Amino acid sequence: MTSSHSSSTPSPRLFLTFPALAGRLQTDPTGHVHILCNDAGVDFIHAKARHLSIHSILSPADVPECFKGFFALDKTLSYSGHSKPLMAVQVTELLDGIFIGCTVNHAVTDGTSFWHFFNTFAEICKGSKNISNSPDFSRNTVFNSPAVLKFPAGGPKVTFSEIFGKQRNDSWKPGSGESNGKVAPLFLMKDKSAEISSFQSLCAQLWRSVTRARELTPSKMTTFRMAVNCRHRLEPRLEPYYFGNAIQSTPTVASAGELLSKDLSFGAELLHKTVVAHGDGTVRDGISGWEKDPRLFPLGNFDGASITMGSSPRFPMYDNDFGWGRPLAVRSGRANKFDGKISAFPGRDGKGSVDLEVVLSPDAMIGLENDGEFMQYVSEISACPPPPPLP
Repeated sequence: MTSSHSSSTPSPRLFLTFPALAGRLQTDPTGHVHILCNDAGVDFIHAKARHLSIHSILSPADVPECFKGFFALDKTLSYSGHSKPLMAVQVTELLDGIFIGCTVNHAVTDGTSFWHFFNTFAEICKGSKNISNSPDFSRNTVFNSPAVLKFPAGGPKVTFSEIFGKQRNDSWKPGSGESNGKVAPLFLMKDKSAEISSFQSLCAQLWRSVTRARELTPSKMTTFRMAVNCRHRLEPRLEPYYFGNAIQSTPTVASAGELLSKDLSFGAELLHKTVVAHGDGTVRDGISGWEKDPRLFPLGNFDGASITMGSSPRFPMYDNDFGWGRPLAVRSGRANKFDGKISAFPGRDGKGSVDLEVVLSPDAMIGLENDGEFMQYVSEISACPPPPPLP
């Protein structure tokens, strides 16, 4: 793959709208970290991989290794934003298509802000004179903490090792419409807060099936972590397009024996209760607890029994058009990938389907692929064009 590189902005207007992304991190004398909006720029890379076709990279069930080369700033920690760009865009020309890889500093944005930026990027590239939604840069929020996080000399280190296992991409299709036909009817009550969503049902199924594939002892405690958007959970609420990182991680715990000996509704109800309980008080308690003991959030699967669900099927990943039409597919790079990391994307065809990128150790992946309870809901993604005709 060949590439040309520049440290600039692909559109000055874009970064007048999102000035923070063209800046750098700065630690002031008191130890507080800020974003210095100094127009230092982002990395913009034009690469060519004409030996790869859309069909060759989208048709395999296992995510091809080439995707790791489609994203810049590989293996860069967020702390490096003091000296390196907070964002990089790499446009890779394929034989018969384009792949746009966008890397952003997670200390600066969460998924909501990222997809807001990305879709605005597409609007401007297509020639729109007015953007649909302007970002809100208010900082008078509970997240603007007075606490100081002290870093070790030279900055923090990665808390997990890159997994040399399998990363698979599948599509999970619910039983009917927006709900999983086997689970949701058990919880369709007048009280909407008691209704388990199809996505929570899917997470419960993953929790069960991955736990079974790992062959854990019945007494082993397992954890399922989900990232929750706090914008609408706080009182007063943050603006929907509040720009920044406004997520928290919610853990749900159960023993392997409980999870596997009871039916699917057991795990689904546990996950549902955790999400529903994460309101204004829980958000503020989490921030208050962190301020009493500021620390880095460790990523990884330290006990061999954890699952971390990232991204969201609610993100508007297909609501962008750079002038080439609607996207064919969404894939991620290898950032923050470890045994038990799962990413959920909306299915391209909608109708309640969810695309999953699942990262597991080789043995656990084999177990999951042979788990009939899970695989009955799975179909391999096939929405990619056939190979181009030979010249």
